[in-house]
Amino acid sequence: MTVQRVAQIFGWVFVLIAVWGFFVTGGSMEAGMDAPAILGLFPVNVLHNLAHLILGIWGIVASRSFGSARSYAQIAGILYLVLAVLGFVDPTGFGLIPLGGGDIALHAVLGLILAGVGFTAKQGRAATA
Repeated sequence: MTVQRVAQIFGWVFVLIAVWGFFVTGGSMEAGMDAPAILGLFPVNVLHNLAHLILGIWGIVASRSFGSARSYAQIAGILYLVLAVLGFVDPTGFGLIPLGGGDIALHAVLGLILAGVGFTAKQGRAATA
């Protein structure tokens, strides 16, 4: 699977998760572990949903070129790994965004996948006749 396809898939999934999150939160800005949660496991609030939406749109747009998709995967991967660590340090994201609970493991997995794909991506060669 190419890095462009990965960026596109992650982009659309993040957009769908953002929309789902907006329905779950109902406008809540609660950042603690008692915040509304997707599937009862992943606490979210409006800022969390906006972050998913931005990452989703970025992934969709970035999927149009190899360089942009690779940068997206690398940067988003590192960002998610940092968020996983931050979830241990401050599960409420300094009172702004719920980052603890199930989000820690999810962010770690997403970060590893995105960073792994981004840092190992190789641009395909055009076929020659």
